This record gives sequence, C-alpha cells and structure tokens, in this order.
Amino acid sequence: MKAAGALARDLWDQAAVYLPIVLMGVLALGTYWLVRSTPIFGIAAPPAPPRHEADYFMRDFAVRTFDAQGRLKNELFGTEGRHYPDTDTLEITHARIRAINPDGRVIVASARRALSNSDASQVQLFGDAVVVREPGLDAAGHPLPRLEYRGEFLNAYPNQERVTSNKPVTLTRGNDRFTADSMDYDNYSGVLDLNGRVRGVLMPGADKPAPAPKSAP
Repeated sequence: MKAAGALARDLWDQAAVYLPIVLMGVLALGTYWLVRSTPIFGIAAPPAPPRHEADYFMRDFAVRTFDAQGRLKNELFGTEGRHYPDTDTLEITHARIRAINPDGRVIVASARRALSNSDASQVQLFGDAVVVREPGLDAAGHPLPRLEYRGEFLNAYPNQERVTSNKPVTLTRGNDRFTADSMDYDNYSGVLDLNGRVRGVLMPGADKPAPAPKSAP
C-alpha cells in the first residue's frame, strides 16, 4: 500500500509540473476559437454614387411650369419622357416645347428627341430640330419678324431667347436667311455669331434690319 501511495504521489508531482503548460494550451485554443467565432463589424462602405437610371417614366404627357404670379412659362409635350434624378433632367421622345417670355412673346420648338433641365429654361434638341419665335412686338412696340432656327442639334434657352449650336444650322429672320457650321444667337443683344462656312441672303424691304452677323473664318 505504501508503495502504491508513493507511486501515486510521484505521478501527481510529475503531472503538476506540466499542468500549467496544459492549461495555457487549453486557454490559447479557447481564445483562438472565440476569435474565429466572433463576427467582425467592419467600417461601413461609403454610399455608391447615383447611377444614370430613370426613376420614372411618362407617356403622351404634358409638363407645365409657372412663374411666381401663376402665369404659364413653359409647356413640354412628348410621346415618352424619362426623368433622371442624378442630373435632374427630362429626356423626351418626339418633343414639342412652347415657351412664353415675360413680354408675352411665344417660342415653340420641336425635335425627335430633347433633353430638358428641371424648369425647361434650357432644352437640347436632337434630330430635325426646329425653334421658332413667332412674330410680335418688342418692348417699344416695334414689330418683330418671325425667327426660325433649323439643324440636327440646337441648344435653346427659351427664357433668354438665345439659341446656340455646334452643328450646321439655318437661321431665317423674316425674309433673310443665314447658314453656318455653328451659331450663337442672342435675340436680346441682337448679336448673331456665325462660324465656319457662312452664307447669308438679305432681302430688301425687310421690316427691320437683320442683326449684323459676326462670322469667323
């Protein structure tokens, strides 16, 4: 019995020597398991920039805008419209636009496709583009002849009565006619800037002298 007891004490003494090492190993394994099992909460990814995708569609529609006094400013018509929130623009198929400036002058435009900003103060016209300012009177009561712009691309600012284009255009003012490779016409200032191959025909007896064109070689 004494020998058995002595043997047991010797075994216990030997096990006691390695017990701290065994406990440290168990603790390390437990820590590793805990780390592997704990979910990782990373830094939230920044929001993705808005994509150029339409957020709503319209068919056979009309959109109207009014000034602060409730008077009609612009009307947009189209067979189909697509609004893009990232640019706040409206793309219109078979577009027709009618704008009324503060003096009551009417401007109408049409094209196979148009791109308008939110208040229709700028409209880009693509394909068979036509912009017409109907005849009327200026602020002094003088008659204004009919103005017509034609081209495959026209950039119209109805409220400013300004039309620009970097494509070939034709401008008809009353009986006068101009053609050019590009154009910038500001009706308020009366300046017509023509560039490229410029041609002009001035008819006598016009009700008002045509604006003097500025042409670049």
